[in-house]
Amino acid sequence: MAQRNSRYFETAELMDEAFLDLLGEKDLEFVTVKEICSRAGVSRSTFYLHYESFAELVEESVHLVFLRFRDHLGASREQMTFERLAAAPAKDLYLVTFEYLGPYLEFVRNNRKLISAFVKNSSGLRLSEAYEALEHHLIEPILDRFQVPECERPYLMHFYLGGLMSVLEEWIQHECEDSVDEIAGMMSRYCMPSGTLRVDS
Repeated sequence: MAQRNSRYFETAELMDEAFLDLLGEKDLEFVTVKEICSRAGVSRSTFYLHYESFAELVEESVHLVFLRFRDHLGASREQMTFERLAAAPAKDLYLVTFEYLGPYLEFVRNNRKLISAFVKNSSGLRLSEAYEALEHHLIEPILDRFQVPECERPYLMHFYLGGLMSVLEEWIQHECEDSVDEIAGMMSRYCMPSGTLRVDS
């Protein structure tokens, strides 16, 4: 039974990988179940044995990429981030520093083709849900500590994240030619004269 389960998940991973490969080659709306099955070397009936719909495969594949991202960052870094949020003095609650940007940017550079596809197809991939989770777990606690009014929070988030994402997209568009150090430095400088994104009370 365990062997059968293992084979089941291996087949699912093959289809996840096939989908992600195809997404790097064409827009989401042009990726078909037939192509995924052909690339993964499985039958259409096998596809529907694993997934009720194409959308279910998309959701699983996106989740797989976020798991890889978390693995890249490491559990210790995530724990360190939450400990810092809880314990750091308000003046030290920085979001954009090289210490934190470096690993993120390394992952983007190493997966730039896929990340570019994610950015291009963000609505179809329902990435807004992942961003909302990030905002809830990481950013809202900082805004709470600075007592930022609820009415201002959406604007603040769009201001900073929109700018940072634009820099990221420009970097990807140029094949990540500039180094991680250079991009992290630019992002830090652009957020505040002191080199950090900080919410002042």
